[in-house]
Formats: sequence, C-alpha cells, structure tokens
Amino acid sequence: YQRRVRAFPNFVFLQFFFSFISPFLFSMAQKAKPTFITIDQLKPGTTGHNLLVKVASCKVVVEKSRPDGSKTRIAECVIGDATGCITLTARNEQIDVVQPGNTLIIRNSKIDMFKGFMRLAVDKWGNIKQAPEPANFEVNLQNDLSTVEYELVTVNSED
Repeated sequence: YQRRVRAFPNFVFLQFFFSFISPFLFSMAQKAKPTFITIDQLKPGTTGHNLLVKVASCKVVVEKSRPDGSKTRIAECVIGDATGCITLTARNEQIDVVQPGNTLIIRNSKIDMFKGFMRLAVDKWGNIKQAPEPANFEVNLQNDLSTVEYELVTVNSED
C-alpha cells in the first residue's frame, strides 16, 4: 500500500492565512523609533549605530577602475558632533553625499577596526542621507576617536 499525500487542504489553509490573517499581524507590528547616539558613545566592534553628524573634511584615498568599466572609490571623511569626531570610510555613491559642511543622518552604521584604529562604516544594510536642516553644533575635533589605538588582548581564564 502507498500512502497518499493530499496537498489541497494545506494549500487552502496557507491561502487563507496569507490573504486574511498575515496582513493583520504585520499591521500590528510597528517599527521602533531609531535611537540616536553621540560620537563619544562609540566603542570598537559595535554595530547598529544611528548618528546625526556634520562633515568636517573628506579626502578620496582610492580610485580604481575595474575590468568591466565601473569605478571603485573610497574616501576617508572626518565626521563628528559636539562630543567628538571619527573617520568615516565612504564608498562609491556615499562619497557624493558626504561633502564638507553637510549635516548627515547615518543609520545602521558599524565600527570597523583598521590597523588597530576605529573607523565608522556604512554597509549595504545601512544608509547615509543628508539631513533636512543643518545642525546647530560645531564638530569637536579635539576628541578624535580614530586616533586612539586599540589592541586585541586575549584573556586566559584560570579556573
């Protein structure tokens, strides 16, 4: 004897679920408001930062052409707020937004370590947008987090 599998009832249930119940469930889940932090709160190896910053300077450090004809650009930009500053590694179209004097809203950024120093980076999951209105603070260039060298230390646990 062979067991027959009936797919029809499962299909009807899934169709009912996705057409009636799931829109109700998704409408109940609301997005959380982003929590903005300041530059002095950034720590090595952390992710998911939302920042309101001003661009102090920007310098293109790499500009290469690929075999397919496209160009890759990388710039190191000093950004900051009233509490401090950090170097942002901007790539390709991000460089067009990150210009000196612009106020930026950075979402879902992360801290990368480059030769022991902190760099702020925004990958494909984050974004950089120009703020609708300019910030009313000056960038504190005295507290530069990218000049502090960090060393990865392994701790032996003695039990």
